[in-house]
Amino acid sequence: MLDSDEIMHQDIIPLYAADIQDQLKKQFAYLSGGRGGDGCPVITFPDYPAFSEIPEKEFQNVLTYLTSIPSLRDAGIGFILVIDRRQDKWTSVKASILRIAASFPGNLQLVLVLRPTGFYHRALSDIAFRFNRDEFKMKVPIIMLGSVSELQGYIDKTQLTEDLGGTLDYCHNRWLSRRTAIEGFAQKVKQTAQILQSFGTELAETELPNDVQSTSSLLATHTEKKNKMKEDIRLAVEQGDDILGSITKPVTENPEYKLNQDQLDNQTTVERLLAQLHETESAFDEFWIKHQLKLEQCLRLRNFEQNFREVKAALDTASERLSAFTDVGNSFSHVEHILKDLANFEEKSCEIIAKARMLASEGDDFIQSNHYAVDSIIPKCSELHHLCDAFTTETEQRRNLLNKSLELHGLLEKSMKWCDEGIYLLASQPVDKCQSQDGAESALQEIEKFLDTGAGNKIKELNKIYREYAPILNEDLKEHVQKVYQKQESMEEMFQKRQISLKKLAAKQTRPVQPVAPRPEAFVKSPGTSPCLQREYISNSDSSALRRGNYRRGKSEMTEQHQSRGGSTMDDEENLAVLRQHVINELIETERAYVEELLCVLEGYAAEMDNPLMAHLISPELQNKKDILFGNMEEIYHFHNRIFLRELENYIEYPELVGRCFLDQMEDFQIYEKYCQNKPRSESLWRQFSDSVFFQECQRKLDHKLSLDSYLLKPVQRITKYQLLLKEMLKYSKNCEGAEDLQEALTSILGILKAVNDSMHQIAITGYDGNLNELGKLLMQGSFNVWIDHKKGHSKVKDLARFKPMQRHLFLHEKAVLFCKKREENGEGYEKAPSYSYKHSLNMAAVGITENVKGDAKKFEIWYNAREEVYIIQAPTPEVKATWVNEIRKVLTSQLQACREAIQHRTLEQTQSLPLPASSCASPSRNHIRNTKKMDEKKSDLTSLEGYGTTAAPKYPEKGKGWAKTSHSLDASEENDGWSSAEDPLNSSDAEEEGGGGGGGGEMKLTPGKYTVVTDYEKGVSEEFTVKSGDLVQLIREGEDGHWYVKNLSSGREGWIPANNLLMLIGNSKSAQSLSSSESGTASSTLSTSSSCSDSCNASSTSFSDIKG
Repeated sequence: MLDSDEIMHQDIIPLYAADIQDQLKKQFAYLSGGRGGDGCPVITFPDYPAFSEIPEKEFQNVLTYLTSIPSLRDAGIGFILVIDRRQDKWTSVKASILRIAASFPGNLQLVLVLRPTGFYHRALSDIAFRFNRDEFKMKVPIIMLGSVSELQGYIDKTQLTEDLGGTLDYCHNRWLSRRTAIEGFAQKVKQTAQILQSFGTELAETELPNDVQSTSSLLATHTEKKNKMKEDIRLAVEQGDDILGSITKPVTENPEYKLNQDQLDNQTTVERLLAQLHETESAFDEFWIKHQLKLEQCLRLRNFEQNFREVKAALDTASERLSAFTDVGNSFSHVEHILKDLANFEEKSCEIIAKARMLASEGDDFIQSNHYAVDSIIPKCSELHHLCDAFTTETEQRRNLLNKSLELHGLLEKSMKWCDEGIYLLASQPVDKCQSQDGAESALQEIEKFLDTGAGNKIKELNKIYREYAPILNEDLKEHVQKVYQKQESMEEMFQKRQISLKKLAAKQTRPVQPVAPRPEAFVKSPGTSPCLQREYISNSDSSALRRGNYRRGKSEMTEQHQSRGGSTMDDEENLAVLRQHVINELIETERAYVEELLCVLEGYAAEMDNPLMAHLISPELQNKKDILFGNMEEIYHFHNRIFLRELENYIEYPELVGRCFLDQMEDFQIYEKYCQNKPRSESLWRQFSDSVFFQECQRKLDHKLSLDSYLLKPVQRITKYQLLLKEMLKYSKNCEGAEDLQEALTSILGILKAVNDSMHQIAITGYDGNLNELGKLLMQGSFNVWIDHKKGHSKVKDLARFKPMQRHLFLHEKAVLFCKKREENGEGYEKAPSYSYKHSLNMAAVGITENVKGDAKKFEIWYNAREEVYIIQAPTPEVKATWVNEIRKVLTSQLQACREAIQHRTLEQTQSLPLPASSCASPSRNHIRNTKKMDEKKSDLTSLEGYGTTAAPKYPEKGKGWAKTSHSLDASEENDGWSSAEDPLNSSDAEEEGGGGGGGGEMKLTPGKYTVVTDYEKGVSEEFTVKSGDLVQLIREGEDGHWYVKNLSSGREGWIPANNLLMLIGNSKSAQSLSSSESGTASSTLSTSSSCSDSCNASSTSFSDIKG
């Protein structure tokens, strides 16, 4: 706690020597720097003739200023006043003492008065002071001294100025000049710090430009301002050094000189101010380095972006020019010319590619140096790499195609040249020389020699050419290949014919003959077709071999592709692992930051509200409001710090399994619901006291740029962040071991967010008299259009209600549905959140629903007390309607199941304790007798209906029947209680709309058809006949004793089952006949539990609605 003296010093408005310089120059009081024996500062009041004429304001200013100079510690000890009145009269002495006593603002230790030296006035002062001591009103001793030597008995001679007989060096003008300089320097330091802070704020809030010129200009402007700031700081430091030098100058000149306490205090003050100035300068330099780095990074980024646009445009132009190289040439020389053009183009493009790769490398350097705009740089670098690689790949592909075309044209030209040489050879062989055996053999050798040269010159297989050069074969080139191949075939056929004739000539016996040229017909009539057949056979063989080769090559390619895909899969898995690690790292790092922020708020704000030293800053209205302002933030902090963060860190090596961590701690996340429910009250309280000095002081100590309300929002932001991180992790863990846990954790977190959101709406309900907690868990909430139809209302009111919907916000609880009117509130933040004015509610025990309303897929009905009141609900979308209908169906089904189990339990108890009825004519009595005879079997038959709520309910009931009632077997005592189906009206919208057909009795009517079993049944009339939950059974016929003959379609077995047991087995299962009939009708499926259902569990009279099978 601050003592009274410190509080006094804080409350006094600070005065500066420059403000009262003229008043100080009068020197009616001064602070010489001397000290008493215990360190008390000495204030001297010298002999001043016009002391009584000094204005009171000036007098108070001087005393206030002089008492504010010493340190709080010294001032707290008290001051010693030396009042020199040796040349004055007693009356003036008395007046001076009284005035000083009335106006002195500090603590007093001792008052020493040098009384008048005249004999008369000295004697008078002794007598008057002795008798008028009480008039001075001082609580400290006033000592009257007669001489300077007596004064030196109280204050050491070295602490007194020369006019009081001491040796203390004191010059009032020098003291005043020094005080003015020190205080001016202090103000200079303060102004410099404020200017630097303002400049730093300006720099921090400056938006970065989007172009190079603006960024360069901004950097130059900020640098210029920074240099000016540095110059101002340098001048301030020089000023401080000069002042410090003037203070220590006597010591510098004379090492034996001792500074008095005030001089030492001045030296300490100036040194502290210089240190503060250096610290401020260092902080500014550190901030400027970061800001300058950011601006330089921004400038480099803008240059990078500008170069990127230019390089990308150049690459796009080059790619367009490259795409023009589509011609594969029509001759060997033409292709060579195209290849030459491509090489020239590639050479020119190398500069663009090199520039693009250099720019991409520069971007990679930005990424490696943690540039602030990494997210913007990475896509550009990736695009540059992609464009360069794509351009290089495309150029390579074009070159390969042209080389392929060059190869093909070279082959074609070689084939054509070979054909021309062959034709020339055939033409050059003289016919007369070939008639001799030697001539024929020589010609035959020439032909065979020439044909041997065809291995490297001719086209061996046309289909192979088509396959090998398919990428470049256009229609013109393909036609050219065919012509060359045809020419080659024709030439080879000519050679074959020539060979045949020459072989015949060479085989003849030598005899003189008349040289006659062979007739052309001889070649035609000879078995010349065999070469064709042989060629076709070879072609087929080659084709077969080719197919085998293709198969082997295809199999090899498939293997290579499989290995490639395997490698790609491994690469994908590695990429996913990296992404998962990135997500878990982000999750843990943000979790640590979140825990630190919570601790900072709890220690820097919440704990300070209990700090006695800060109590004077807290307004009375804010005291004892810590729990409202911070809610259960401390509980949230302990959960995350002690449990959740440590658990998360265990999964850093196994990020895909982190879903289990969330599931294990899911119950603890419920604490956020309490925090969010308190948030409106906290927000309202903060708005009232956001300008409080307490909060500003806490923020200053924490050095937070954001105020407390931003940190109070952290828990709300954090609980919503988890589902985003879980979605990311799940996206990268689809095929991992923990995928199911991740999905379950995501669903659970979303469920918590929904519960928090619903609870925020629930606490805004006004006007409800009861306790909302008694209505059970809040399941759903939302806004709807509502029409109300009252059966007993006036016809005009009913018509009006049908055509004018009301806007209502519905809250579905386990035991009731509330209708509220939404009211928007004016205000800010949470005060602007809507409130809900309660209108009425419906007990779910007396509610029924109609799932579909004709004419609108978004409407459904909630009706009450057998359609006495019908509420037509229109949802915003069909999906919202389906969600609500399913949730209401679950509530009604669970109530029905609970009632049915209670009835079965009570029936079992009563059948064990009550006697059998005498009459057996009624079916319920017969069933009861049979159950009594087989009580042991009944215990197993009356099984629990677990899983009933999850059994798929039929979408539409049988037309005209709706959801009929079912009465259970009751003994005589129950019948005597007066129960009947008439007492419990039929809750069926369809029965009423169709004229009440089909609903007639209170007992559920079983009809032949197919049903799904909802619970196990192990004993019947036939011990071998059993059914299990989920089996499909067919009801074939009803026996005379109340049994039904049933066939289990799942197992194929047949047997008899009592009707009562059968009702339990099929539950709300719909028969196939009912399903088919509902499809053709317009009736809607309905579900209800009667108004007496909630009472049936505690009363002997029992009734409830069942589901028509």
